[in-house]
Amino acid sequence: MIKIKSTKNPEKKLVSMLKKHSGRDNSGQISVRHQGGRQKRYYRQIDFLRDKKDIEGKVIDIERDPNRNCHIALIEYKDGERRYILHPKDLKIGDVIVSGDNAEIKIGNALPLKNIPLGIQVHNVEMYKGRGGQMVRSAGTYAMVIAKEDKYVHLKLLSGEVRRFFADCCATVGQVGNLEFKDEPIGKAGRKILMGIRPTVRGTAQDPRSHPHGGGEGRTGEGMLPKTPWGKPARGKKTRSKRKWSNKFILQKRK
Repeated sequence: MIKIKSTKNPEKKLVSMLKKHSGRDNSGQISVRHQGGRQKRYYRQIDFLRDKKDIEGKVIDIERDPNRNCHIALIEYKDGERRYILHPKDLKIGDVIVSGDNAEIKIGNALPLKNIPLGIQVHNVEMYKGRGGQMVRSAGTYAMVIAKEDKYVHLKLLSGEVRRFFADCCATVGQVGNLEFKDEPIGKAGRKILMGIRPTVRGTAQDPRSHPHGGGEGRTGEGMLPKTPWGKPARGKKTRSKRKWSNKFILQKRK
């Protein structure tokens, strides 16, 4: 078992207050339902960019992060600077990692996709060079390097989708840790509230003014094709735009 530190004392220079909006937009209207009542928390500044090139860093702690489902590792570099990164599986306190074009293929090291051999698992993958990791960041996820062509590298995601990425984009070797996150029970409704998730009421239990499924005497079914509170199809309707700009990067759709 990997020792996990409590979230009570994060690195002071790497935290900032995280405002709570409870699903409201800039006009004060609810734009995302079922949000609110969250505990006060601090945001940990994560180094998704991994731009500390060719400077070795030592893992000095592994902590829980209330803002994400994976753990984070605190890295101290030789020049004294400290940064948080996503904690890869099997990375332990005391291990040394490095970021650079010629970095060793080792868990926690970050390097361009063009320098990573086929069959290696990666995470925290950039979509554009210098923008920082945007994909494959949640607990237990990884992408597999399966092919290389010209200026692209093909990655197979856990969803089954095969996608092209620019070869110069950076990625971190290994699988994101905390695989058992999905098996952890919530335990009680109160914890769900503290997580910022409010109760969800079935449409058939509401009145007809609040939901298309509402109304009727006694317990009744939906009585129609399943709909959202705004009258749009709730199941089976494809929502992805056929002309989405990123379609050109998808070689095989997810299963």
